[in-house]
Amino acid sequence: MLNMDNIERYSEVLLWGLKTARKVRFRKNEVVLVRYDLAAVKLAEVLQEKLMDMGLNPILRMGLTPRMEHTFFSRAGKNQLIFNAPGEKELCENLNGSIYLNAPESLTHLSDIDPKRIGMAAVARKPLRDILWKREDRGEYSWTLCTLPTDELARQAGLSIEDYSEQIIRACYLDKPEPVKAWKAIYRDAVSIKNWLNSMDVKYFHVESERTDLKIRPGQQRKWVGISGHNIPSFELFISPDWRGTEGIYYADQPSFRSGNYVKGVELVFSRGSVSQAKAEQGGEFVRKQLSMDKGAGRVGEFSLTDKRFSRIDKFMANTLYDENYGGDYGNCHIAAGSSYSDTYDGDPAELTDKEKKRLGFNDSALHWDLVNTEKKTVTAFLKNGKRMVIYENGMFTV
Repeated sequence: MLNMDNIERYSEVLLWGLKTARKVRFRKNEVVLVRYDLAAVKLAEVLQEKLMDMGLNPILRMGLTPRMEHTFFSRAGKNQLIFNAPGEKELCENLNGSIYLNAPESLTHLSDIDPKRIGMAAVARKPLRDILWKREDRGEYSWTLCTLPTDELARQAGLSIEDYSEQIIRACYLDKPEPVKAWKAIYRDAVSIKNWLNSMDVKYFHVESERTDLKIRPGQQRKWVGISGHNIPSFELFISPDWRGTEGIYYADQPSFRSGNYVKGVELVFSRGSVSQAKAEQGGEFVRKQLSMDKGAGRVGEFSLTDKRFSRIDKFMANTLYDENYGGDYGNCHIAAGSSYSDTYDGDPAELTDKEKKRLGFNDSALHWDLVNTEKKTVTAFLKNGKRMVIYENGMFTV
């Protein structure tokens, strides 16, 4: 339900995001991968034209259909599940950028698949992701992604396709004649909030809402990042904490679709940094198997807050990209179970070795699952000097 004007503006915002996320400017003849679902083909066509006009080499790849994906997970033997095609490693070692256009035809087509099989495939592909992350740390690679409206997304969100499309248009500022200008303004405002957060010497954050009572320890040499071009839209500011300092109860009132499964009402109890209890109103077995995917899956890799003054998203969208950036009445916070982000290291991420990551409490996992809380909440920073400061209340940072 996006017209060609919307698609043209969307492409401009995505290219702004890709360039903003890159530490250095793109050079002619560099390689950019465009992965897209079938329903996103028109946007892929426009991006191909623009990337070529920039002197870059776009590689276009369409994703698996729901039937193809189900066939893979239902029929693959063990060796097939962990198979990585020849050339994938070489491609990752030479990519300079990637854009993913998400437009799913189904959100629940893997609900009959054993989550352990899904986890096995994810673990096998983690080395490819690690290559890209190291390239990003060195400034050789950047990425961004977006979502386009589909009948399935609208149906699962309980919206008409027209209303769903309107949420995307508003969220990405595609209703503005020059949406990139709007994104640049948001980027500037976010910088001032990040500077304020990073000026504090915090022992731990305390998150309190009706069903959440959680302590998060930022750890040493951390910084808040976000609104960096990586996701379109993105209004969250986040940190990858020291996973060892997570204690208490976290409740995700926002439903979640993941790996062809639906979960609702996830409650996690953390003890000494790891999930000691996990339950859900719906999809509890899937949750528990995801959190046992590998050693780090049941630990926190990200803590995030979204200011409702930035976000124009006020509906559940059945899509993590939008739901983790929900504005609404009270903004949102989310934690990610699983892997951390090295760009939250307050130093040169390229110099952050695996040994140093472990020492500082950066979590490592094949999983990264954002679980969102939209309840009215207060987040208090307990400072190392003994003082405390409310940093987030009523859906807004208090700066």
